[in-house]
Amino acid sequence: MTAPRSPSSPDSSPETGWFPISIRLSGARVLLVGGGEIALNKGRLLLDHGARIDVLAEQLHPVVQGWVEAGLVHHIGGRADEHTLRTCLPGCRLVYAATDSRDTNRQVAAIADELNIPVCAVDDPQPSSFITPAQVRRGGVRVAVSTGGAAPVLARHMREQIETLLPEGTGRLAAYMQSRRALVSGRYPEVQDRKRIWEDFLDGPGAEVARSGDESRADAYLQALLDAPRKTGEVWLVGAGPGDPDLLTLKALRLMQNADSVLYDNLLSPALLDMVRRDAELVFVGKQRDRHALPQDEINREMIRRAQAGERVLRLKGGDPFIFGRGGEEIEALVEAGVAFRLVPGISAANGCAACSGIPLTHRDCAQACLFVTGHAKADGVLDLPWDDMADRRQTVVIYMGISTLPQLAAGLMGKGLPADWPVAIVERGTQPGQRVFTGTLETIAGQAAEAQVKSPALVIVGKVVRHRVISP
Repeated sequence: MTAPRSPSSPDSSPETGWFPISIRLSGARVLLVGGGEIALNKGRLLLDHGARIDVLAEQLHPVVQGWVEAGLVHHIGGRADEHTLRTCLPGCRLVYAATDSRDTNRQVAAIADELNIPVCAVDDPQPSSFITPAQVRRGGVRVAVSTGGAAPVLARHMREQIETLLPEGTGRLAAYMQSRRALVSGRYPEVQDRKRIWEDFLDGPGAEVARSGDESRADAYLQALLDAPRKTGEVWLVGAGPGDPDLLTLKALRLMQNADSVLYDNLLSPALLDMVRRDAELVFVGKQRDRHALPQDEINREMIRRAQAGERVLRLKGGDPFIFGRGGEEIEALVEAGVAFRLVPGISAANGCAACSGIPLTHRDCAQACLFVTGHAKADGVLDLPWDDMADRRQTVVIYMGISTLPQLAAGLMGKGLPADWPVAIVERGTQPGQRVFTGTLETIAGQAAEAQVKSPALVIVGKVVRHRVISP
């Protein structure tokens, strides 16, 4: 079932209405209302983007006056009254209301809006039809950060962080790729093929060489990619971790941005799916208790079908694919079909939930081992588990999918000799917003879970380590 793209968390707040675009200003007329310090800052930005600026102001900052004398901007003397504005505004691509008077700025915004000319009243998002994001520039590459006008200082802070991450040669790399677009298009007319060439170039040594400005060596790497046999499809089996997007591995994130299609499970949060590249096809194949979107055999066939058709298929799973994720079954099917694959482990639900709830999985005083089991019952309702092994008091037992069978689990462990007051914890929605942690005993935990209406995803942790739980201040 292909899933439509939709907002991860619908929100009617004003900040969600700002749509980021890039607009061409080179040679375009822009009206800058104001001639002081505020206008100076916006004027510098506009000049940097090649705009043709008209400044409407009675008095000018010395720097702005210098621009006028140098012929960089055109000065329109006078006040920003309605008659003057209606005379000056027609033909403008953008308008900045950048005086030190909020009322004047709002008057400018109202008239510009009436004339359907995009307007920014500086530091006043409410009357503005556009706002200026914080920018990082590397040659022709721009990275813009916006908070919808809600927190400009935060946007500037994020820009500073991005500055440290973006290599200085990124502009040279972009210019190189632009200059070789015709070459690649001539060899590979199909869009998907061209994407793969450029993605392989960026992931390989060619990108770093192009950043350094050595175009001849970069050409050698690019030519090798163009001459290589056309790649067939493959499957990437990727663990997405327990839910918090910050716990994704860097490799998982890179593959999420390169995939053509994504087959994803039920427990993946919308925030994680939002990190998949926008034009990838999302296919929900998730499983819930007693309800499967697709049986496992059909999931295997769908992965194989897409890969054999040339797609790069991302099989995205919560936690780690090889811990109760049926990753082994899927790999066996791919091997049998002769489909290439890659494996990317993820932080398991046990590791993530235990850490985020402050419970150590092992402790030298009480737990020298850790056992992972599944609490999912068979079709006849029977729990076929290694009860004798689970009842060892020197270990921690982590139970996946155990909420619906919690009364049976507790009774079975007590029946094998664990005391009624043996510590138990439940971590619901671990690592995610809304995480809840309940601690109790084998005797009380099922009642606690029922009273609190605990729902999956939730993990059960059994053992003395629960008593060593530390809550962060």
